[in-house]
Amino acid sequence: MGTTHTHQAELFTPDNPLRLSGGAELAQVEVAYETYGELNHDASNAIFVCHALTGDAHAAGFHEGSSKPGWWDNIIGPGRPLDTDRWFVICPNLLGGCRGTTGPSSINPATGRAYGVDFPLLQISDFVTVHRALLAHLGIEKLYAAIGGSMGGMQVLQWAVETPEQVERAVVIAASSRLTAQNIAFSAVARQAIMRDPGFAEGRYLDEDVDVEGPRSGLAIARMMAHITYLSEQGLAEKFGRRFQNEQSLGGFGVDFAVESYLDHQGSVFLDRFDALSYLYLTRVMDYFDPFDDPEAVKRIAEGATRFLVMSFDTDWRFNTNHSRRIVRQLVDGGVQTSFREITSPWGHDSFLLELDDYHRTVAAFLGAP
Repeated sequence: MGTTHTHQAELFTPDNPLRLSGGAELAQVEVAYETYGELNHDASNAIFVCHALTGDAHAAGFHEGSSKPGWWDNIIGPGRPLDTDRWFVICPNLLGGCRGTTGPSSINPATGRAYGVDFPLLQISDFVTVHRALLAHLGIEKLYAAIGGSMGGMQVLQWAVETPEQVERAVVIAASSRLTAQNIAFSAVARQAIMRDPGFAEGRYLDEDVDVEGPRSGLAIARMMAHITYLSEQGLAEKFGRRFQNEQSLGGFGVDFAVESYLDHQGSVFLDRFDALSYLYLTRVMDYFDPFDDPEAVKRIAEGATRFLVMSFDTDWRFNTNHSRRIVRQLVDGGVQTSFREITSPWGHDSFLLELDDYHRTVAAFLGAP
């Protein structure tokens, strides 16, 4: 992929507000999105990419002046599984985010201040509502496929539950249909690290009259802890082992081991691209996700004839293969055409972001020809 650009679309206005699943309304919603490839004459080659918790609209290519490719550049582009010589690929920043789409750090038009914790709580279905509005904005009625990893896979699953007739193929990678107590616990600790940071200022750290830097320490710690769960013990051992960061141990309580330095770096760079409020809101959305709690969910998918590919990675302990198998059982028992593949990888949950031959070949084969 070459140079790409992020676009903005105002999808909801005071005359046409976004009505959320919880009953609240947002009078204005702007969405940042990118597209790759060309839409064909009958708009039948569109593939929608749903990003994970801390992703954004920049999924592929390079922004002008930047040497860093989009977060899924290894799977999107000419000759890649999401071949942009064949497919028109769409990726937005989701609702509640902080990378160009309306979220808790956006200005509330009613007050002139950042929403902060006054931003309404969200559900995965709200993300899908905005995704569908973006499709309408682009003049697309039906998707050839929707694809996403981790929380992105949750969005794909919810989309197929709500409007299966709009999604011909659904690719759900390293995702869950219902978080375990352990997963909820990880997110709870991350949120507490943020909210107990004095810089959080009860969620008002973005206000001009509040003299704080924001919960930088808490957000960095939240990211460091989460990043551990995205990797595997095997992957950490291969990459770092027990190596010291310097030639020998310095002793004390500072950054001494190579793995400590890695996590410290991950926490620091995260501060430059993500907002703590979005982290709170988006992790909470995942906690409540449970689409199969609706007894009619699978029946609707079957009637809409969406075909599924569900994938997991054998060293993923954040959303291990049991999470994917639960999705598969629900779908197959309901008569939904479903393929399942567990991919061998040493890199844990983050494997869905990496270039792995078996993984990419499976996605490409499932997508087939338009």
